[in-house]
Amino acid sequence: MTEKQEVRKRIIVAEDDSQVRDYLGLTLRCLGYDAQLMVDGEEVKEYFDNGGQASLILLDIMMPNKDGWETLSDIQRMRTGVPVVMLSGLATPINVVEAIRKGAVNFLAKPVEHSELCRVIEQAISGRPNVVESRSRGGEFVRSADKRMFVGKSPAMKQVDSCIATVAASDVPVLIQGETGTGKEILAREIHAQSPRASRRFVKLNCAAIPSELIESELFGHERGAYTGAMNKKIGLFELADQGTIFLDEIGDMDIRLQAKLLQVLQDQEFRRIGGTEDIRVHVRVIAATNRNLAGAVEAGNFREDLFYRLNIFTLTLPALRERKEDILELFNRLIRTHKTANTAPTVTPELRHALVNHTWPGNIRQLENVARKLLVLCDPQRITDELNFETEARNAQSASPELLLAPKLLRAKPPAMTEVSRANQEAEARAILDALHRSNWNRKQAAALLNIEYKGLLYKMKKLSIEERASQTWPLGIDSVSAHS
Repeated sequence: MTEKQEVRKRIIVAEDDSQVRDYLGLTLRCLGYDAQLMVDGEEVKEYFDNGGQASLILLDIMMPNKDGWETLSDIQRMRTGVPVVMLSGLATPINVVEAIRKGAVNFLAKPVEHSELCRVIEQAISGRPNVVESRSRGGEFVRSADKRMFVGKSPAMKQVDSCIATVAASDVPVLIQGETGTGKEILAREIHAQSPRASRRFVKLNCAAIPSELIESELFGHERGAYTGAMNKKIGLFELADQGTIFLDEIGDMDIRLQAKLLQVLQDQEFRRIGGTEDIRVHVRVIAATNRNLAGAVEAGNFREDLFYRLNIFTLTLPALRERKEDILELFNRLIRTHKTANTAPTVTPELRHALVNHTWPGNIRQLENVARKLLVLCDPQRITDELNFETEARNAQSASPELLLAPKLLRAKPPAMTEVSRANQEAEARAILDALHRSNWNRKQAAALLNIEYKGLLYKMKKLSIEERASQTWPLGIDSVSAHS
């Protein structure tokens, strides 16, 4: 056996309890590993100070002289590149999260089960190239810029980005929170891509998009004849995702009756298909996402408290786009590059950049992407600028005092004579309204939704700007034929 192979087989066990230490040592040797047994963190530090090498460290938290937390910090400072699995009889969410944040790749609760020990060791050692070899000289996790799935210079995004590699290296469930359109699925895929499970399947289920009576079959599958219409056996997503990752989007919308079965799978990693008699054992990493306040849902009795705490071991919150204005232009340029073809090269004018940064983006990144694609189709930056300014102005009017709610700022002012600027603004508003009405086949409620304004606000603007008169000039045959749904 070469020296490199010997190192790969060497595992350090730092544990002050002699019975636990001897059990781990015996188990590891039976599995073919070279177990180096140590009683505290001082021995671990001395071992590496003297040039020792290993493929893995099993590190107890509570030890005399130097505990596991301090030893883990020493290992990180020495940049050994050796993955660490923390051990503790207190497997509280606080300890698990703290271990992952400090750089451990996983966490084992004592007493350690044999099957769990084997799985964690195999994963930590086999997954090491996916994690350790991607480190820069400074010890930070790095990725190729071309492979980045989202960008962010804002403090909020830097905080999220700094956690991704650490969270990805573990197996703990992750809860991603954020408004609709902030990129929760993108973040989930990034966590999977950086994890030791990257070569395995990533499957997803939108809990809000499927009727509750069908979700159980989607997740766990069913046997033939399990219910009326079950003509064939169906493999569920948990089976498909075995050894990989399952992403449960909009988890807050899951029926509370199904939440109990999901909790059982998270705890036991086994389930039965609907109509089945055999337990199916899997090992799946669960990432859940929601735009709801789950803590509030627990208080209201709409979400199980035990499931909430099971999912909430590690939480990442994606900020709304309006809270990260520093990132908007970079994101927009990236989206333009992503969707443009060889024949499209739209100009992003200074006016458009200003409009992009100052927009409120209720639809977040998804809405920003729609604007980028529209610019690529129209190649008309002025029109996009006018529409964004109009939407921003309308939203500002909605947040004004009640007596001014229906009147945009542009129309509240009563100067002695209309200036060229105000006339241009009104023309821009009129064009945006006409465009929305045309796209909605003159369904005023749909047009109001497209413009992100109240229905009464749209009616007010149509009257003030003489929209129907303008429309008769645009459509000489009249608008009756296209306004049947209004």
